[in-house]
Amino acid sequence: MGKFSIAIDGPAGAGKSTVARALAKRLGYIYVDTGAMYRAMALHFIRNGIAEDDFAAMETACDTAEVTIIHTDGEQAVLLNGENVNGFIRTEQVSHMTSVSSVNQKVRLKMVELQRGLAVKENVVMDGRDIGSYVLPDADRKIFLTASVEVRAKRRYDEQKAKGTECSLAEIEESIRERDYRDSHREFAPLVQAEDAVYVDTSGLTIEEVTEELYRLCRGGRG
Repeated sequence: MGKFSIAIDGPAGAGKSTVARALAKRLGYIYVDTGAMYRAMALHFIRNGIAEDDFAAMETACDTAEVTIIHTDGEQAVLLNGENVNGFIRTEQVSHMTSVSSVNQKVRLKMVELQRGLAVKENVVMDGRDIGSYVLPDADRKIFLTASVEVRAKRRYDEQKAKGTECSLAEIEESIRERDYRDSHREFAPLVQAEDAVYVDTSGLTIEEVTEELYRLCRGGRG
């Protein structure tokens, strides 16, 4: 019996990671946070002093970065050259570098290889920008998760404030608008709703309500 894969795509701040993690736990599947993998690579670029517009340097640096995912006691850890970087990849600086660097084809191809390998070996819930449209085009279930820019910005603002990080709601909203544009207009594997994906707007829903809706859509899966 083949493995069962669920692809969840959508723009920044739509709640993909939180919902995908909860759904995977409920189904007993492996959660693959592809965004965290790209963030780890972006962190690698930042640590090596690479400018956001220096794509040649990014492509060279790809060869010196090993990004992997491990699961221990049901929790995901993203490793960058053997170091658990979970605590370093959720800053606004890393978010910006992630959006800029992820349009680079070499960066994306390096990540895609690992992501597809995981889906071959495990029942997975995988979230990102291009999972259903490019990474796993034959996924058994495809979801496009979104919310208004204003709602997504407020969520990100609340997250940062809860961590004690000073931030501007207006700046976060502008950053999200810019990221939406970059993600949907990049030449290679842009953010797009796959033709066979179910559209889910989370603007007026709680995490629990969204998770329940996705579970209803996916519970016919195996595993």
